[in-house]
Amino acid sequence: MTGVDLARRIDRLVDQVSHWTPPRWAASTPSGASRAEVAYALAQRLADLEAEATGRGLIPVPQLGSDLALPDQWRVVARDLLAAQPETRILREACEAVAEARAELLPVA
Repeated sequence: MTGVDLARRIDRLVDQVSHWTPPRWAASTPSGASRAEVAYALAQRLADLEAEATGRGLIPVPQLGSDLALPDQWRVVARDLLAAQPETRILREACEAVAEARAELLPVA
């Protein structure tokens, strides 16, 4: 996995969900969590991986007033992670986290 792979996966997911309305974000996923909860968990996971890559402490990602901002949060934390120039293992984990979130947010019928 490379930084380009992660950026592409984030961009693809953002393109697929950025038009969602608040009721769509509130809908349940197959696991029972709301789509917004899954999206926030992805943002937090990417931020945690960035913290690991830089050696700094974990910082909670702020929960903004609107779920509509979640795709932008993914882009920001992914950009921060890529700026840290993480090792391949961390990039792989980030790509896996995006794939898992995508599968939960956009299940194949």
